[in-house]
Amino acid sequence: MLLPLLIASIVVARLELLFALMVAVALVLSLLEFWMLARGQQVRADPVAGILGASALFVIFYFTEPHRPPDLLAILIVLILLTICALVTAMLRGAPFERMITSSAVTVFGVLYIFLLGGHLVATRTGFGDELSKHLLSFFFLVLMGSDSAAYYGGRAFGRHKMAPTVSPGKTWEGAVAGMLASLLLAAAAHYWFFLELPLKFALPLAAVMNVVGVLGDLTESALKRSVGKKDTAQILPGHGGMLDRIDSLLFNAPVIYYFALAYFR
Repeated sequence: MLLPLLIASIVVARLELLFALMVAVALVLSLLEFWMLARGQQVRADPVAGILGASALFVIFYFTEPHRPPDLLAILIVLILLTICALVTAMLRGAPFERMITSSAVTVFGVLYIFLLGGHLVATRTGFGDELSKHLLSFFFLVLMGSDSAAYYGGRAFGRHKMAPTVSPGKTWEGAVAGMLASLLLAAAAHYWFFLELPLKFALPLAAVMNVVGVLGDLTESALKRSVGKKDTAQILPGHGGMLDRIDSLLFNAPVIYYFALAYFR
């Protein structure tokens, strides 16, 4: 249902704001799910400081100048203020003081993990011009969604050797190989289909790196869930768990596609 909207927000120049809104909703939901995971260890984040800090980061990424890196000084100031606010709020909240460090850390880390990484998707949409951003994001979602699907079905059909059984029992090396092959094939297809300005000698290594980084992102999120004994971050997507379950590999890869584009298409 949301896929057609996502595609339209990428390929239609006038729907830039729709893309930003969709990303914002996904990131906010993911942040709330992350904080709910922390509740499993009796750690309560500061939602006011967290949402304000996350919103400030999102605005910085949205207004990134074309072909320029995000304002690193502004990001640093936001993170400093967020850290101070989280610590002060935890202190004012009172007992139990033994959870003050973990409460502040969860508030700040959630924003870093989700908004600092995910915000690069918005910067990719707004910071490279309509045509190039369309190609970059189409390549990004095609490669990652395709490799995720291939890894899932390849693992179900041929999976025998567990990759990380204590972290993600369903992941297998056979599925990982299927995902890698799919990412390379889709990168080649993207080159010939709509992205001729990205040569194969760069498209294929980029897709391979994105695939590996995506697996690491998936395993990291699985480890976070295992730390609190959860299988899914939420149940808002029937059959797929929570929003964070769906975008874990995208979060780790958002800076990859952004900084590659910044370096290559400068």
